[in-house]
Amino acid sequence: MAVGLLEEYRRPVLVPMTLVQPEHGTEIFAALDRAGVPVHHFYLQVPRAVLERRIDGRSLTPDDPDRDAGIREWCKAQIEPCLSGVPRLPEGTILLDGERPVQELAGEVLARVGVSAAR
Repeated sequence: MAVGLLEEYRRPVLVPMTLVQPEHGTEIFAALDRAGVPVHHFYLQVPRAVLERRIDGRSLTPDDPDRDAGIREWCKAQIEPCLSGVPRLPEGTILLDGERPVQELAGEVLARVGVSAAR
């Protein structure tokens, strides 16, 4: 899919995702490498307390408070597995400070992949 998007739009494809299992990232990155697709791997570093605060501020199902609370608890349970994977990030991973303003982060990512923010 990524290769098709690159061929059609001729621009970098940004894929936001969390890969907790290193073998999943290895599989995805290897397939992209075989297809000749350059990969810039970014990791958004956000302290646990900030993640918890952001999760607590969400409401995905406002008409169902019990379900909403369950979703937030599930999200919080994912924090530790995600943070524990940081030491196993692939070589060359670009670490970003997740407490910086969104515009700054976006500008840094775009600059690193060779796209002008003014496009």
